[in-house]
Amino acid sequence: LKQPYNHNFAKMMHDESHHDFYLAAQPFVVGGASAMLASSFIHPIDLSKVRLQLYATLNPGKPRPSSLGILKEMVRTEGVSSIYAGLSASLMRQAVYGTARIGLHRTISNELSARNKGKPLSFGTKMLSAICSGSIAVVAGTPFDVALVRMQADSMKAKENRRGYKNVFDAISRVVKEEGFGKLYSGLLPNVLRGVSVNVGMMACYDQAKEMVAQYITKEDLTTGKAPSMENQLIASLIAGFTAASFSLPFDLLKSRLQDGSKYKGVVDAARKVITEEGVLAFWTGFGAYYMRTAPHAMIVLLTQEPITRAYRHSFHL
Repeated sequence: LKQPYNHNFAKMMHDESHHDFYLAAQPFVVGGASAMLASSFIHPIDLSKVRLQLYATLNPGKPRPSSLGILKEMVRTEGVSSIYAGLSASLMRQAVYGTARIGLHRTISNELSARNKGKPLSFGTKMLSAICSGSIAVVAGTPFDVALVRMQADSMKAKENRRGYKNVFDAISRVVKEEGFGKLYSGLLPNVLRGVSVNVGMMACYDQAKEMVAQYITKEDLTTGKAPSMENQLIASLIAGFTAASFSLPFDLLKSRLQDGSKYKGVVDAARKVITEEGVLAFWTGFGAYYMRTAPHAMIVLLTQEPITRAYRHSFHL
């Protein structure tokens, strides 16, 4: 005999599948939202950092200005809106790169923690999670990164050499049409190294710093699954901002110069020329601007994840 269709059972299974989906999507939605929010706030600082890194190649022999000087000159000559050049590319980059980088790291870390029966992971394990998630995210986000660098640097060039991209999609389509698809992945190696170093410096070091701050400063027990205090999060995010900036700036500089399509043949050639023409310390050119970008970005990302998570879980009744 044909069994009667159980609507209650079907509804329960449907609701359960949606519940599982929303739970799995949570770290990606939260990570992407926090990364895009952070990028919106620090975009002018990021723009000044890119321009500082490209200044020596576009203005050989001229004294390098400060990051604040670059922004002041842009406002004076091009208007306030100029310091938000490339914002669409920045947001699209974070929608892909930030979502994948943070979401994958949290997903991998949560799975490893569950297999470790909830005990704190070793720093080496946290690094492994950060390296894997950072590498995958960079490969997905590099085309938007290329568009971002070019849009931010465009007005530095002579008028006849400017590309005049209208937005991120115009930039990507024109790069493919005029220079070939492979150009969207220029600077991929230093970008992967930068992404890995940012993720290790930011995510892995933040997770480690939270545990150390809880043990030695705030005297909290994080093994219960309770969220760390605001004091703990502030201190840990400051530490993570510094380590992320210190680890990643040399690779970020090489990435910016290669993606702008300037005189370098590859990452090794770029590194050699920077050392011979500008000195080793040139790899940390604009560290102040870069730290002022990385630290607030890290703090906004890390401090907004908790309220965004609460809002997300409330919205989907998790």
